[in-house]
Amino acid sequence: MNTLLEKLGQNPQRSLSFFMRGLGLFAIGALFIFIGYYFHYYWQILGLFLLVPAILLAAYGYIGMFANRLLNIFQRNKP
Repeated sequence: MNTLLEKLGQNPQRSLSFFMRGLGLFAIGALFIFIGYYFHYYWQILGLFLLVPAILLAAYGYIGMFANRLLNIFQRNKP
């Protein structure tokens, strides 16, 4: 289990970058959904297609940050 944690949590700056990119893409997708409510529904479809990679990208970054913190806790408690 530690090898998976070490692989995911080895670079927290990169994980934060993935998370922020996913969050930004999510905001753009939500904006397109909002625009599609007032204009043409094609904007909403585009927004939905942007939400899928945004959620995956943000989740991957968050898992990496979480793995880094969890790995630090496990290493601190070793005798």
